[in-house]
Amino acid sequence: MHSKKILVTGASGFIGSCLARHLLEKGDEVHLFLREGSNTWRLQDVLPRFQVHKVDLANRESVFSAVSGIRPDVIYHLATYGAYAQQKDPQLSVSTNVLGTMNLADSCREFGGAMVNVSTSSEYGIKNHPMREDDVLEPNSLYGVTKSAATLYCSHLSRDFGVPITTFRIFAAYGYYEEPMRLIPSLIVSYLKNAPPRLASPDSVRDFIFIEDILSAFEKAPDTPAAKGQILNLACGKQHTISELATVVKKLTGSSLDPVWGSTQKKQSEPPMWVADMSKTRKALGWEPSNSLDAGLEKSVAWYRKNLSLYSSII
Repeated sequence: MHSKKILVTGASGFIGSCLARHLLEKGDEVHLFLREGSNTWRLQDVLPRFQVHKVDLANRESVFSAVSGIRPDVIYHLATYGAYAQQKDPQLSVSTNVLGTMNLADSCREFGGAMVNVSTSSEYGIKNHPMREDDVLEPNSLYGVTKSAATLYCSHLSRDFGVPITTFRIFAAYGYYEEPMRLIPSLIVSYLKNAPPRLASPDSVRDFIFIEDILSAFEKAPDTPAAKGQILNLACGKQHTISELATVVKKLTGSSLDPVWGSTQKKQSEPPMWVADMSKTRKALGWEPSNSLDAGLEKSVAWYRKNLSLYSSII
């Protein structure tokens, strides 16, 4: 397969950095849109190998100028704002998630190429059944609202103008280079540093998906005609409790310590069900995750053990 010209937004983040590294290893020509002042700790050792463009996604002229110069085969759009509790500025949520996505999608329409728009299960809000792509959207946060608007705009361009955009609604992603204070890194690092993990509720549920499986779906989408113009869930289609998760990590790290439950506050109201219906993704993309929770966590623990120095802020 010949190498491609690829543009990645949000490459300083968890999933974006893993994707950018993966594309480099494949031999693609990788361009990054980075904001001024981005913290690039995840890319520090490979940053000189990328073609970096300082672009404000909310600035339409800037986006169009950069995309027309690059002419990427594929745009992977992962830049986002509001996914973390400390990101509370509504203007930034709208300018990054809505305007930024519109500008990129419109540039795709103008200059060609495919786009993979990365969204979130937060679009759905709370459901009492496995979440389906055609469910009524009931986002219960500004983040979910802005991501829903961006998804609908991408669908509009695909439906009405034939722009080849695939949107993935990702569930609970985990793996290498994840944000230090997120659940799985803090759990693994606590055990590796021989400290009891401080966790909220053992009963909270998530549909976890490992980073390597996310990347395999990303890679497949632009070359799969049936995925073009589609909104697709990206998950495993199985939910696990935080208690199950902690038990697996405890075993993999060889720890004898138990978590201290209730020692941190829940960040949100926890629904009794948070799981994806994966039937549409299987059919449209011909894709299945190849890592069980145990297998993904085993790879994650090995990686965190090797890269523990990056996570000195935990414990």
